[in-house]
Amino acid sequence: MVGIKKSRWLPVVVVGTILLFFYLPILILMIFSFNDSRSLTVWAGFSTQWYTQLFRSRDMMEAVMTSVSVALISTLISTFVGTLAAIGLSKSRKVVKEVVLQVNSLPILNPEIVTAIGFMLLFSAFTIQRGYTTMLLAHIAFSIPYVILSILPKLRLLDPNLAEAALDLGATPWQALIKVIVPQILPGIVSGALIAFTMSFDDFVISYFVTGNGVKNISILVYTMSRRINPTINALSTILVAIITIALVLINVLPMMKKKEKVSYE
Repeated sequence: MVGIKKSRWLPVVVVGTILLFFYLPILILMIFSFNDSRSLTVWAGFSTQWYTQLFRSRDMMEAVMTSVSVALISTLISTFVGTLAAIGLSKSRKVVKEVVLQVNSLPILNPEIVTAIGFMLLFSAFTIQRGYTTMLLAHIAFSIPYVILSILPKLRLLDPNLAEAALDLGATPWQALIKVIVPQILPGIVSGALIAFTMSFDDFVISYFVTGNGVKNISILVYTMSRRINPTINALSTILVAIITIALVLINVLPMMKKKEKVSYE
């Protein structure tokens, strides 16, 4: 009996240790974002001064705006292009589909530093001045493959006769796409968009190599600030963690609430 109890507690201890290893540094970071001193290890009292300095910092606010705008625009464009590309691939011949998928996988399988240097050389070869535009173009390019791979599994499960049935009933090709195909693959589109946004918002290596003219996103700014002690990094990280947590809760809770409403109506 003692051996059975130990074996039952062992998975709990292992999982708890892993979660503690992952989340304890984040918890410490959030706690010290309210520290009254610049120390990142010694607690000197509660204060919100670092949040005040964060919102007063012009560099910080510009980096946040750059990260958010690049992530949103690149997500919208890459999701639109990736969705159309995935639908086109699903209707293509097997040879064409396999070749395109192999090419599509290259940016994902390549080390990020290789992709970053490739973008830098490309922009240099065409004498394109590096800055906000080049960062946006690079983020769109590396986000599209993830969107395609997220949507293709949903398209494989889709009845191939749905679009033809819609056309037979008088729908135009655009109406068949928007009103028939897209609703069926919407979960794949949403997951692809979330991955694209996360990849863009969090990217450092590619952004670092393709930017210029003083354009910085959050990752680049944090890298430049990490060389000296600056507790505003903790404040910024805490805000980002809070936003991501709220977004994840809403994404997971809202569908459950809708399902419960449907069940109650039935």
